[in-house]
Amino acid sequence: MNTEFKAGLEIHQQLDTKKLFCSCESKISEDVKGEFKRMLRPVQSELGEIDLASIKEWEKSRIYNYQITDNSCLVEMDEEPPHNVNEEALKISIMVSLMLNCKIVDEIHFMRKIVIDGSDTSGFQRTALIGMNGYIDTEFGRISIKSVCLEEEAARKINETEDTVTYRLDRLGIPLIEIATGPDMNDPNQVKIVAEKIGYFLRSTKKVKRGLGTIRQDINISTGGNRVEIKGVSRLNLIDKIVKYEIDRQKMLFDIAEELKNRNVKLNDFNIQDLTDIFENSNSKIIKNNLSRGWRVYGMKLNGFKGLLKSGNFRLGKELADIAKVNGLSGLFHSDELPNYGISKNEVENVNERLGINENDAFILIVSPPQKAENIMLNIYERAKNAFYGVIPETRRPKDDGTTEYLRPLPGRERIYPETDIPPIRIDEKYIEEIKKILPPTYEEMVNIITKKYKISMQQAKQIINEEMEDIFEYLYNIYPDGNLIFRIYFNIIPELSSKGLDVNKISNDIIEDILKYIRDGKIVKDSIQYILSDFINNNKLDYDKYKPMTDEEIKNLILNIINNNKDLMNKQNKFQIIMGLVMKSSNGRAEGSRVSEIIKKIMEENGDEIRS
Repeated sequence: MNTEFKAGLEIHQQLDTKKLFCSCESKISEDVKGEFKRMLRPVQSELGEIDLASIKEWEKSRIYNYQITDNSCLVEMDEEPPHNVNEEALKISIMVSLMLNCKIVDEIHFMRKIVIDGSDTSGFQRTALIGMNGYIDTEFGRISIKSVCLEEEAARKINETEDTVTYRLDRLGIPLIEIATGPDMNDPNQVKIVAEKIGYFLRSTKKVKRGLGTIRQDINISTGGNRVEIKGVSRLNLIDKIVKYEIDRQKMLFDIAEELKNRNVKLNDFNIQDLTDIFENSNSKIIKNNLSRGWRVYGMKLNGFKGLLKSGNFRLGKELADIAKVNGLSGLFHSDELPNYGISKNEVENVNERLGINENDAFILIVSPPQKAENIMLNIYERAKNAFYGVIPETRRPKDDGTTEYLRPLPGRERIYPETDIPPIRIDEKYIEEIKKILPPTYEEMVNIITKKYKISMQQAKQIINEEMEDIFEYLYNIYPDGNLIFRIYFNIIPELSSKGLDVNKISNDIIEDILKYIRDGKIVKDSIQYILSDFINNNKLDYDKYKPMTDEEIKNLILNIINNNKDLMNKQNKFQIIMGLVMKSSNGRAEGSRVSEIIKKIMEENGDEIRS
């Protein structure tokens, strides 16, 4: 692992209370009551500065369409000042801060954080510092907690076109806790473990929302250069994969910068040319379809970039294509991948001649509306120019395959300024002491509690916590008090069925509960579970009658039958194990393993055989 690699986390968790600044329910709603439209623009900070990320969003000239829901009011529409802060949300945020060993601020002040992608109707998000300078202890050392903030969730994006984005106001204003760690992690797996541990602290309050999208991790990564933020990772099992991808991506960018230096490249001045006439009869579907819309083909030369856009480990072309995408294009073409995609060798040669491409040069092609072409190509040119500096600070978004793509420039401090509509909230020591009395167990304490309560190992207890199964495990244990069996169902049997290609998503907690009740009542045995679940997945029904437990007489007859039909195996040293395996396979889960073992031993003793179990 690169010794210069370091990472930090920003974890955002929705709280299960009413909205932060009004009494509306914090829920996802499909009940749309009406719509309104807005356009947003960047504003100066208190120091007269403008955030770069805000400018880039403003340059897109988008119209924002907002859907009013049954759980949104004038506060969400930014037609009414915020109401008093939700006291329950404030209390939970202080509780989480204390669990993370933070110092609670004496007075809470809400600030406005400029957000101009349309996700907030006001153009800003309200956020307040609650705790700071905390820490958590992990198996690889202490991780600092820089801050815990309480803020409002953004609106929910419904759809997006080139010129319009539609948001729904149901999610806007839901209380959100933001936890920021220090850049103390130096291995991808550590990042995942810290996220899991902080996730436990949040869940232990019993007042956080559950489900995909209710908790999101922003990962800040540096490999010796500028910080890159991966925004909104919602699945824990992707964290280490995304971190590894970003490490490789940053290494690639440093290698490109070094190669440009070795080549002594001087990038040409910005200049684009209209090349539409070259592609009037092109076989490229993308070009033909867009030319029919009145768009044009534009090209740009990049001095000395040949082989850096796509060759071996170099893939700068993807970085440039991401810039085109965030500006409303589906992507771009570049010389390292042409001729291809319906673009002919003759068309490439004509482009080379028109742009004056030499042996070591590259070129970029875009198909764009004429009024947007120069600005889009200028953004691509600026990104190419930044290739000389390696990694640049930016915000990226995660993809389901564990890769990332460019989203926007990294926001700066210029976007923060005071909120004048919400008075400061004084926090006294007595209030903090009252909250300390109701703090839930720490992660380590909960591991010990689960280990003792369910009579399982500490490693098993950690898996239960990390998979967020504390509640369902407790519920099922009250039905059938066998912690190892319940653990085996979820962490061994179901994964094994999945590895065989079966759709285990059909298996609900209700089905597991039903099976445990049948085992408790003696209607089936434990060894039938995998057979019952397999049948259920294949046939969409639970057939318990098929798996009625075998009587001792039936088990004995099955054993004797197997011995008589497999006499060639009975002289082997591991005769007991052979019989045991054949009996269990033939019983199809109707015989309990422990009972089968006892009866085999008894038969062998009666026949004077030496038992090797």
